[in-house]
Amino acid sequence: MKKIIYVVWAVLVLAAAPAKAQWVVSDPGSYAQGIINTANQIIETSATASNTLNSFKEVKKVFDQGKQYYDALKSVNNLVQDARRVQETVLLVGDISDMYVTGFGLMMNDPNFSPQELSAIAFGYSKLLNETTGLLGDLSQIITASSLSLSDKERIDIIERVHAEVLHYYNLVRYYTKKNISVSFVRARKQHDTQRVLELYGPANQKYW
Repeated sequence: MKKIIYVVWAVLVLAAAPAKAQWVVSDPGSYAQGIINTANQIIETSATASNTLNSFKEVKKVFDQGKQYYDALKSVNNLVQDARRVQETVLLVGDISDMYVTGFGLMMNDPNFSPQELSAIAFGYSKLLNETTGLLGDLSQIITASSLSLSDKERIDIIERVHAEVLHYYNLVRYYTKKNISVSFVRARKQHDTQRVLELYGPANQKYW
């Protein structure tokens, strides 16, 4: 187990060599980097698009293109326990991106939200995702030259701390999604239109709310 976390992070996150035409199943590093790059592109797109609708279309396009990395990393199973923790942390970033695209896509079709409210909601998603990806930078400490003197326990502690904080943001995004949907539900109830809201957000997407 000596230096195991050093090896784990080097394999999972910084093995970001140019992608080959055919993927190697045993190379989770490119998958992890793909998820991180996708999340950063979503954040950048959210900030630069001319309006909310165009922004969402571009965000969804970026997410759909990057989903291959998310699905591939989820399928990697031959990892030691500490590597699994790093994998879970990166996948949480993909989960948050998924919640953003899925939840906000439905809200875009919900007349209970004004264009100004939708813009604010999109900003909130982007902000939470940005905070999450920022935490991954802390993991890079374990492979810098100055970190080579870290003990295995210190490396494990870094991974556990970042995992816990990313999980916290994941739960915040779930709460944020549910809270916004509850606003729509309250408005629909006043208009005696709750069935439409239930059908819009429906059972198929209840993993988010």
